[in-house]
Formats: sequence, structure tokens, C-alpha cells
Amino acid sequence: MSLNYPLIFNPTFRDYIWGGRRLGTVLNKPIPAEGIFAESWEVVDHGDDQSVVANGPEAGKTLGQLVQQFPQDLFGVKTPSETFPLLFKFLDANRDLSIQVHPDDAQGATLDPPDLGKTEAWYILDAQPGAKVYVGLKDGVSQQDLAQAVADDKVIDMMHVLEPHTGDCLFIPAKTVHALGKGLLVAEIQQASNTTFRLYDWGRVGADGKPRALHVERSLETIDYEKGPVQPQEPQPTSDPRIERLVTCDKFILDRWEFDDRKSIGDEKRFHIVAVLEGKVRSSHAQLDQALGKGSTFVVPAACGPLSLRALEPTVLLDMYMP
Repeated sequence: MSLNYPLIFNPTFRDYIWGGRRLGTVLNKPIPAEGIFAESWEVVDHGDDQSVVANGPEAGKTLGQLVQQFPQDLFGVKTPSETFPLLFKFLDANRDLSIQVHPDDAQGATLDPPDLGKTEAWYILDAQPGAKVYVGLKDGVSQQDLAQAVADDKVIDMMHVLEPHTGDCLFIPAKTVHALGKGLLVAEIQQASNTTFRLYDWGRVGADGKPRALHVERSLETIDYEKGPVQPQEPQPTSDPRIERLVTCDKFILDRWEFDDRKSIGDEKRFHIVAVLEGKVRSSHAQLDQALGKGSTFVVPAACGPLSLRALEPTVLLDMYMP
């Protein structure tokens, strides 16, 4: 038995206080009829947070079980660890998120329990007029400056702020202080970590009526003060005019595809996470014999080999994989 077919997983939802309804109304996710939902975790293997296979012979198994049972089939020659190293999600920011920072791998290893660091990238699916991102500190801001700003309730004055556009990509290395602003619908690829230190939370309270926990000292110790402002990525051409490279780093590669014909994806060296952002595709594989529209996500294991995709209409997708 081998893991040689494209995998669809059941999404899991997070109902954080800053969420909305666009995961359902825009991305066609099966969110409950009532309530607000902030995140749809599409591909995850992180402790008890596990994607569950929805199609084919391995339906019902978790991603973590597949990693243990089929490591070579899943990863190919790019077997990085005993867990799936990346996490992919959609986010609906109906309110501003907290100003926060994530540790790098070395810092994450010192936590109890240990965790990976969290380098991530955002792809802006929709930006309402005036929507903002807070990405990096302004030039020259020191730890002392930021600590004083916390005491004076002026953290936002220290932040680099920009108004992103639909189609923009922002690369957020670990140790970069950041936050999504209200009015943004985002696809996020990240290391499989959920460690977050909150520096500032707009003075609001959680669902229990109490202020949410802050981690001011840990944040101040974690932030890279040499990083400075973050700007949108400049897409880079590849050998295929239908594919642009958005991010290359040591944790993942992120490509954007725009095509209206047939195209093969995947290889024997590594897995690929694929997310359809616009349009609709159909795969050539019997275990994925369905039209996949906006908001659809699937994983192509290394053993699946090149998977032929046919665009049923002009299509935009993200392709995410290990370097």
C-alpha cells in the first residue's frame, strides 16, 4: 500500500473574537449557520490539532498518522521531521488582530513543551477599503523605545503600517512583530507552530469579558529590532510564464499560478500544498475526480507524481512546498 493520490482534508474552524462569516460566504467553507469564524485550518499536524483525510483509501486518518505510516511517500527525499512541517489556513479578519510576535526555531526549542518557530507568509485574498496591516517596526525603533511605548499605550506609533491590495503577498519571518487589520481575507502558509506572544491587544476583552493575556516581556525579548518595516513581496518570474515566485525561504516556497489550460503539479522529491483562489480546476486522478473551486485545498504527496490539472475557467492557485 502506498500514499499515491492527492489528499483532501476536512477543514477545522477557529471562532476567535476577531472573525466573521467570509470563510463561508466567500471561500465556500461549511461553517456553522450561526457564529463568527476567524480561521479555517486546511492542513495541520500539530499535537492535537490534526487534519483528517476526507477522500480515498486513507479517509478518516489524521495527517499525523500519514506522516508516521507513509513518510517516504508523503515527503519523498524532503523528509524534514517526524511531523508535517507546514500549516496552511485561511483567515477572516473582521476586527484587528493583536500586535504579536512568534519565536524562531532556536527560541521555540526552549519552550515547555518545545515547539517550532513560526515564519509565515500572507496572501491577501480581499482587502476592504482602508484595511491595514501592521508589519514590522519603523526604522530605528529600539527595545527601549518599544518598552516605553507599551507603558505609554503608544505601541501603534512604533509600527510600520500599510494598506495592502488584493493579490499582495507579505513575508513575515519569525521574530517580526505584526498584525492583520480588520477587513482582510487572507491565505497563510507557516511553519507548523501555534506559539504566539501578544504585545498589544487594543485594550479589548475576550468572550469571557476579561482582557486577553498579554506577553509583553516575552514579546520584547523575541522581537528582531534590526528587521525594520516589511514591504509587499515583488513577484519573481520563473521558467514558466504562468508561475510567479512570491516567497523563497528556508522554511517553504510559495508560488502563484495563473492558467487557463492544463498544467502538471508535484514531483517525486516533495509534497505540494495547493489552494485554489480563483476559478476552478479538475484533476486527472480518480481519487480527486471533482471540480475544485475557490477555497479548495489539497495536498499532492511526493508518491503521487506529477498531477495533471485542467482549468475549467481562468484559475489562480497557490503552490506551497519545501525548498
